[in-house]
Amino acid sequence: MIRAPSVVGVVASACLLTADVTWLAVTQPPALNLLAAWFLALALAGAFLPGPANQVTIARAHLAGPALVYSLVPSRLLELAAVVSLAGLSDVVDGTVARRWGGGPSRLGGGLDPVVDGVFFGAVAIGLAVGGAYPGWLALVVVARYGLPALVGTILVLAARRPALEHTPMGQASTALIGLLLGGVALLRGLGWPSDALLGIAEVVVPLAALATFANLFWANRPALIGR
Repeated sequence: MIRAPSVVGVVASACLLTADVTWLAVTQPPALNLLAAWFLALALAGAFLPGPANQVTIARAHLAGPALVYSLVPSRLLELAAVVSLAGLSDVVDGTVARRWGGGPSRLGGGLDPVVDGVFFGAVAIGLAVGGAYPGWLALVVVARYGLPALVGTILVLAARRPALEHTPMGQASTALIGLLLGGVALLRGLGWPSDALLGIAEVVVPLAALATFANLFWANRPALIGR
């Protein structure tokens, strides 16, 4: 059954798309047409999302566009740090909004949140790697941190098994760590300060956090994974 657009979704998508178009007009970034198509696709999808919390969540996917553009250019890393901070704020706010005005977390929100986090932080990590501020292998770890659970979850859904579409403590902690470390590296480099120490911490913490998240997700989803 196809869900009809929601009033909240239409209003929020219109606001987000207006912000997107304003940013495109002011900054005139490279690949403007591709970014415009991305923003339009997100606005169309967002119109069908119910509840204000999901709109706050999908705002991070809109922020992935500016994040990718700024992460590619060393002179724009301060702007990247600001975008990462804004995305982190939205990650905190969406849970509060869901509890206060949405009746609590939903399965849709639980599935949407990690996918959007993967889109945003994957864009930041890949952009920083291409721009030379982040090792390529570490960017791949960040992508795998979100891409692998999404792939396994999709396979479970297609196999008519019910994955646990909810936040896990380690998943939330690893996302917070990745956000702090990616944003911290961008901030230090943007200010012209040494970032080698923080980057060294990231090279240890991010892979460990990803492995811990995989273990936590396996434990939370073991009934679906083993067919019970």
